[in-house]
Amino acid sequence: MEMRPKQGRERRRETGVILPPDSSSTTLNHFNWVLPSVAERRALLQFRKSLNDPEGRLSSWRGSECCSWRGIRCDNHTGSVTFIKLRNPYPNIVSSVNFTSHGFWNLSGKIDSSLLQLKSLEQLDLSYNTFGGIPIPHFFGSLKKLTYLNLSKAGFSGTVPVQLGNLSRLQYLDLSSSFPPLVVHDFHWVSGLSSLKFLSMNSIDLSMAETGLFQPLNRLSSLRELHVSRCRVAGLVQNLPFINLTSLQVMDLSFNIFNSVIPKWFANLSSLVHLDLSNAAFYGPIPEIFRISSLKFIDLSINNNLTADISELLGGNWRQIENIRLASNGMQGFLPDSIGNLTSLVELNLFENSIEGGIPSSIGKICNLESLILDGNKLTLALPKSLEVLGCLSDKPLQNLYYFSMIINGIGGTLPEWLGELQNLSVLDLAYNMITGLIPPSIGNLSHLTRLGLDGNQLNGTLPLTLGYLSKLEFFGVPSNQLTGTVNEEHFLKLSSLKILLMSSNSLTVKFSSSWVPPFQIRNLAMSSCQLGSQFPSWIKTQRELQFFDISNSSISGKIPNWFWDLSSNISLLNISFNKFKGRIPDPMKIALFADVDMRNNLFSGSIPMPSTQVALLDFSRNQFSGTISSNFGQLQPYIIHLSLAYNNLSGTIPSSIGYLQVLQIINLSNNFLIGSIPSSLQNCSYLEVLVLEHNNLSGQIPHSLGKLVQLQTLHLSNNDLSGLIPQSLQNCTNLETLDLGYNNLNDSIPWLPTLSQFLASNHFQSRKLSHYG
Repeated sequence: MEMRPKQGRERRRETGVILPPDSSSTTLNHFNWVLPSVAERRALLQFRKSLNDPEGRLSSWRGSECCSWRGIRCDNHTGSVTFIKLRNPYPNIVSSVNFTSHGFWNLSGKIDSSLLQLKSLEQLDLSYNTFGGIPIPHFFGSLKKLTYLNLSKAGFSGTVPVQLGNLSRLQYLDLSSSFPPLVVHDFHWVSGLSSLKFLSMNSIDLSMAETGLFQPLNRLSSLRELHVSRCRVAGLVQNLPFINLTSLQVMDLSFNIFNSVIPKWFANLSSLVHLDLSNAAFYGPIPEIFRISSLKFIDLSINNNLTADISELLGGNWRQIENIRLASNGMQGFLPDSIGNLTSLVELNLFENSIEGGIPSSIGKICNLESLILDGNKLTLALPKSLEVLGCLSDKPLQNLYYFSMIINGIGGTLPEWLGELQNLSVLDLAYNMITGLIPPSIGNLSHLTRLGLDGNQLNGTLPLTLGYLSKLEFFGVPSNQLTGTVNEEHFLKLSSLKILLMSSNSLTVKFSSSWVPPFQIRNLAMSSCQLGSQFPSWIKTQRELQFFDISNSSISGKIPNWFWDLSSNISLLNISFNKFKGRIPDPMKIALFADVDMRNNLFSGSIPMPSTQVALLDFSRNQFSGTISSNFGQLQPYIIHLSLAYNNLSGTIPSSIGYLQVLQIINLSNNFLIGSIPSSLQNCSYLEVLVLEHNNLSGQIPHSLGKLVQLQTLHLSNNDLSGLIPQSLQNCTNLETLDLGYNNLNDSIPWLPTLSQFLASNHFQSRKLSHYG
C-alpha cells in the first residue's frame, strides 16, 4: 500500500519581516493629500496604456486625482506616488504553474519605462498577473527608493537582470517564478541588496549561476527570510569563514538537488525559527541543529538517508520546537523518555525511518501535540497502558491530538483505554501491526473521528456496538484480523458520514433486515470472506455512490438482482468471485471505464457478456459460460490488461482481433473447447507476459510470430492438437520462465533450449514425437 505522510498544522511564525501593504487601506484622506505632479500622472497613464486590462481593473485611472486610483498610494505631504499595488486579487493558485492561467482579473502586456518618472516610488507589486513570458525590465534597477518589489508568478521569464542589485534600500523581494521559469546566471548581484530582509526566489532556475548560493547571501546581515525552493541548486558551500546571517529566521531550501551533507555551519544560524530542507537530496549525519534553541519548525523529510540517533535529536535544546518533520530518512534508535520535555511540540512526523522500541509514556506530557506520525518504522513494543499528564490543564493525556498513525510497524499488545479519551482525535490508524485483543468500546467516545484503520492486525472478539455512534466516521477498516461474531444495523446506527467500509478476511456474520436503509452512502465496500447470507444483500440497492465493491467468498447464491446493474455503471472494481451466483449477466454489462471485473468461480451461464465500456481486468474463469468469443472482442476492448475465460464451455475459434489488445499482459483461455489455430496476430500484444491456451482443441502450428513476444514469461500450450515444428523464434523470448508444450503432436528437437535454461524454472515437454534437446 502507498503511504503518504500527512503534514500537521504549522503554527504561524512571527519574524518581524516587512510584509505586503494591507489591500484594505489603498486610499488616503481626500482632505489631507497634496495632488501629485502632472508628470507623475502622465507617467501612470503611459504605464496603463502599455497594459492589457480585459476586466477593467484600472477603470478608475482617470481624472487628475491619481492618488485615488485603484492600487495607487501617495505621500500625504508631497503628493508623490509611493505605492503601486496591481497584484491579481483573485489568482488561480491551483493552475498557476502555467503563466497563462492566473484566473480572473489578469493584467498583461508590457511594463513601460515611464515608471522611472515616479521618483518617490517605494513599493511595487505586480504579482499573479499574466505578462506572457516577457523579461523583467532592467530599468527596475533604477527605481532607487524601492523598499518592496513583488513580481512573483506574474508571467515573467528570461534572465533575472543583475541591475536589481542596485536597489540598496530594498527590504522585500519576491521573484518566485512559474513556467517557464526565470533564470539566474550571476547570483553575485544579490550581495548589493544590503537592506534586504525578505528574499523569495522559489522555482527560479539557479542551476547555471556561476556564484554559489550562500557566498553573496552571507553579506546580507539584515536578511530574515530566505526562500529558495525548487531552484535546481546542485551544491552548497561546506565552509564559511564567517557567518554574517545572524538575523536569519526562516530558511527554505526544499526541493533542490544538493547531493551533499548538510553543512555544519547551519547549526550556527542561531536566530533560525523555521528551517525547511525537505526533498533536497541531503545525506549523512544531521549536524547539531538541535542546539538552535530558537527553532520552532524543522523539516528534513525525504532526503537521501539522513541519519541521526533519534534519542539524541529529540533530547536536545528544542524547548520552543513546534513542528518536527523527519519523514523518509535513516533515523535510528529509540524514542527517549525526555521527549516529554518538548512541551511546545505540535507535530512529530517520523514516517518511514528505522526507529525501534515503543512510545514512551512521557509523550502524554506534550499537551499541545496535534499530529503524531510513526508509520513504517521498527517499533515493536505495545502502546503504554497509561500516559503521563503532568503539566497539562486536563487530567487526560493528549487532548489536542487529532492525527495519530503508526501504520506498518510490529507493535504488539492490546489497544489501551486511553485511546478512547483522545476527544479531538480525527484520524487513528494502527494498520499492519501485531495488535491483539479486543477493540475497546471506549473508541465509540471519539466523536470527531473520521478515520479508524486497524487493518492487518490480530484483533479478535466482536465489533463493539459503540462504533455506531461515530457520526463523523468516513473510513472504517478492520480487514485481515481475527474478528468474530455478528455485525448488525446497530453497528452503523449514526454512521451518516461513512464512505469506506473494509471488513474482509475476518469471520464476521453480517445480518441486516431486508428493509434496512443505511444512514450512509458508501463509496468503497469490501466484505470478502464475511458471511452475508444466502442472497444478494438488498440494502446495496440504496447505495448510489458505490465505486469499489468486493463481496467475494461470502457464501451468496442465486441470481444477481436486475436493480444492481443500474448501479454498476459507476463501479470501478467489482469482485463477486468465489460465490454461487448463477444465471445470465446482462449484455452489455454496465461497468465504469477501465474497471476491474472479477466474477470467477461462480455458476454463471449463457454467452460471455461484453462490458459497456473498456475495462482493465476481466476474469470470468471457472463458470459455465458457453458459445463463442466475440469476433470483434479486440476492437471493443483495446485497453484490457488481464483477460481470463478459463474453465468454461466456450467453443469456436480464438478471434484474430485479439491482436488489437496491445497492452494485454495476461490471457488465459485454457480448459475450454476452442478449435482452430493460434492467431498470429498475438504478435501485436507486445506487453504479453502470460499466454495460457492449454486443454483446448487447437490445431495447426505454433506461430513463428510468437517469438516477437519478448516480455513473455509463461507459455502454456499443452493438451491440444498442435503439430509441426517448434519455431526457433521462441529463443528470442529471453524472459521465459515456464514453457509447457506437452501432449501435442509437435515434431521437432529444441537445440536452442540451453540458451534459455537459466530462465526456465519448471517445464513440461511431453509429446509423442518431441525430444528435449534433439
